[in-house]
Amino acid sequence: MQTVSLLTLFRTFLKIGAFTFGGGYAMIPIFEREFVQRYGYIKEEEFGDVLVMVQSLPGVIAINFAIYIGLRLRGIKGAIASAVGVALPSFIIIMVIATFFFQYIDHPVVAAIFQGVRVAVVALITTAGLKFLKQNFHMQGIFLASLTFVLVFSAGVHPFFVIVGLAFLGYVIFMTKDVIARDRA
Repeated sequence: MQTVSLLTLFRTFLKIGAFTFGGGYAMIPIFEREFVQRYGYIKEEEFGDVLVMVQSLPGVIAINFAIYIGLRLRGIKGAIASAVGVALPSFIIIMVIATFFFQYIDHPVVAAIFQGVRVAVVALITTAGLKFLKQNFHMQGIFLASLTFVLVFSAGVHPFFVIVGLAFLGYVIFMTKDVIARDRA
């Protein structure tokens, strides 16, 4: 793996933070494009596992992802450079909004702009979700996805408990499958 400068990490995450609206879920396709396809910092088959890990941790997905990549590539300094890079644009934008924007919030042009941004964000999140589902499209994955949907939307179970429970269930399902496959061999 090539050595990455702290400035490159900072600039890459700064660019992602500055030009991605909609939060961490909307950043997923950009993370994949930049860190899997463009730079090759993460292998494609590993990306899903990293995504699951950073989504399962408390905090903002973008920050968690930045810290993971920075730590992996350049240690603590890399984690700091990446986290500051991805967070700085949001911080600046929020400061500007807090200072100027609220006086224009009801303006029709502003409302129309945010309506368009909302639609784009939903499309980005849906794209990431469908790609992730496609990578995990097997009977066990479909079962776990369906169970998640039922537990969260129908039964109202808190997502934390669903994640913990399905992590255990996924372990049991996939480890049992591996043991059975080894026994047959």
